[in-house]
Amino acid sequence: MIYDLVLLHPPTVYDFRKEMLFTGPISDVVPSSPVFEMYPIGLTSIGDYLERYGLKVKIINIANRMLLNPKFDVEKKIRKLKAKAFGIDLHWLPHAHGSIELAKIVKKYHPNTPVMFGGLSSTYFHKELIKYFFVDFVVRGDTTEKLVLLLLNRLENKKNEDFAGIPNLTWKRNGTYYYNDLTYVCENLDEFEIPGYRYIIGSVFKYFNLLDPLPYKGWMQYPNTALLTSKGCTHNCLICGGSKDAYLQNCNRKKILMRSPKKLLEDIEFIQRFTRAPIFLLNDIRQGGKAYVDEFLCGLEKLNVKDEIVFELFHYADDEFFKRLQKAVPKYSIELTLESADEDLRRLNGKFVCSNDKIIETLKLALKNGCSKIDLFFMVGIPGQNYESALRNIEFCEIIHKECGEDPRLSYFVAPLAPFLDPASPAFENPDLYGYKKFCHSLEDFRKAMLQPSWKYMLSYETTKMNRAEIVKATYDSALKLNQFKYDHAIIDVEVYHEVKEKIEKSVEFLDKIDEIMLLPGDEHESELAKIKEEVEIINRHSICGKNELKWEVNKLFANLPSLTLIGFELLVKDLVKRIKCKLGKIDRYDVSVASNKVEN
Repeated sequence: MIYDLVLLHPPTVYDFRKEMLFTGPISDVVPSSPVFEMYPIGLTSIGDYLERYGLKVKIINIANRMLLNPKFDVEKKIRKLKAKAFGIDLHWLPHAHGSIELAKIVKKYHPNTPVMFGGLSSTYFHKELIKYFFVDFVVRGDTTEKLVLLLLNRLENKKNEDFAGIPNLTWKRNGTYYYNDLTYVCENLDEFEIPGYRYIIGSVFKYFNLLDPLPYKGWMQYPNTALLTSKGCTHNCLICGGSKDAYLQNCNRKKILMRSPKKLLEDIEFIQRFTRAPIFLLNDIRQGGKAYVDEFLCGLEKLNVKDEIVFELFHYADDEFFKRLQKAVPKYSIELTLESADEDLRRLNGKFVCSNDKIIETLKLALKNGCSKIDLFFMVGIPGQNYESALRNIEFCEIIHKECGEDPRLSYFVAPLAPFLDPASPAFENPDLYGYKKFCHSLEDFRKAMLQPSWKYMLSYETTKMNRAEIVKATYDSALKLNQFKYDHAIIDVEVYHEVKEKIEKSVEFLDKIDEIMLLPGDEHESELAKIKEEVEIINRHSICGKNELKWEVNKLFANLPSLTLIGFELLVKDLVKRIKCKLGKIDRYDVSVASNKVEN
C-alpha cells in the first residue's frame, strides 16, 4: 500500500537499546517510560483530518515498537514503507536526538521522499531543523492539520514547487531557506478531533496492524484516554513551554482557545464505548469561564457518564465547583501541580497563587464532595527554590495529610524539572531575570545532552540556588523522605516502600559511579558504562515512586475488544462511503483553505 503520509514517533534516544543511559526519575510521573513512547495527540488529529479527504495516513510509534520488541528492526520497517511523504514529531524536546536520527534513516532509504517536522519544539527550532539535509519542511504552529493538507496538495502537483503561499511553513530550495510568516492561528478547535480516537481505531482495521499506532506500552491493559480542552493558556508559569507568553512567542496565539463543551461531550460518549479507564481532561476547564463550565457540566449530567473523569486544577476551587462535579459525574478525580509548598515561590512561578490554607481548603472541599482520588505534584528545580525549600514540600505533604484526616484518597508525588527547561518559557527566554543558568541553547545542544550517561548531565540548566548536583540530591532526598512519609501513613505497603527505597539508594550509587567514570580517559568510558548498563535499566523506571501509584482503579484494566471490533467495522464502512464520495468529487481535498483563519502579526 502507498500511503499519502506516514507519521513516525521517535524514541528520545536512538538507539536507546544500545546506549547506557541512566535516565533516573525523568518519566516517573507520566504514563510513558524514559523513552517517552507516548506520541503527541496532534498526530491523531492530523491523521483524522487528512483521511476525511480520502488520503491514506498511517501512524507508526517507532519508540513503542522498539520498546515492545528488543529485536524490532527499525531500518527494515522504514525501508519497506511506501509513502508520498513522511512526518516526524519533535513536540517534546527530549526527542531531539531520536527525531533527527529517525529522519536520517528515512532519507537513507527514501532519498526523494519529502520529510516534514512539526510540534512545539520543531516550531521553536525551525531555523536549525531546516538546515539538516534530511529535513525538507517544518510546519510551525500549534494546529497544523490544514497546513499539512495544503503542503501535501502542493507536493502532489510536482510541477509547482513554490511553497510561498503556505503560511507557517519553513522550507528550502537550491540551498536557500524560506520562512513563511506565521499568520495562520486556528480559531476553531471543533474542526478537529483532538485526539482522533476514531482515526486510531479505524486505522488498526484499515491497515491491519495493531502494534504500530499503540499510544504507549501497556495501553491495551490500561487504556487511559485524554481529551485536550484548550490551546494556549491563561496562566504564565515561568517554567512552562505552554504558558501564555510561550504560546504568543512560539505560535502567535494571543489568547486561549477552548474546545467546545459539545465536542468534548461527544468524545466522552465515544470513549465510553470501548474502555472503562479514566478520561483525563487536559488543562483546567475553568479557563473557559463560568458559562463554559456550566454548559460542560450540565452536558455531563445528561450524558450518563460511566467512566471516571479526571480534572486538572490550576488554582483554588470552591465548594460550589466541587458540588457541580459530584452532581455531573458519578466518579471524578482531580490533579493539582502545586510545584512548591512555599507561597512566595508559587506566586513567583504563577500557578496556585494562593495561601497554603486555601490549598488545604480546596482539598477538603473536594474530599467532602465525593472526589475519589487527588494527586498532588511537587517539583524540584523551580525558580527561587533551594535545597531546604525542596525538602519543605514533603513537610507540607505531612501537614496536608493531617489536616485532611489522613484521607487515603490523597496521593503525593515529587519529581525534578528534567531533563530540560522548556524553550519559549519565560525562564528559558529570561534566565538571568528568574535565576537560571542555561547549558543548552541550540537544538544541537539538546540533541547532545540526551546522549549523556546520566540525567544529572542531561539537565539543561542549573539555578542560582542549586547547581545540577544539588538538584539531583534534593530530588532523591525529597523522594526518600516522601517514601518514608507514605509508608508511615499506610499510603503504600511495605513492599513498595522497600522497592522504592532500594531504587533510590541504588540510583545514588550509580550517579557516583558514573561521576567516577566521567573522570576516566575517553576510551575507557564506553567499556565501563557497558558494565553497569543492565543494572541501570532495572531502576530506570519508577525509581522514586511505586509503579502503580499513578493508576486509578477501574472495573476493567483492558480495552473492550468486542466493542473495539464493532467500532472498527463501523468506521471501515464510513471510510468506504467517504472514499466513494471523494472519487465522485463530492469531497475535494484541494478546496481547503486557511484564509478565513488568517491572523496578522
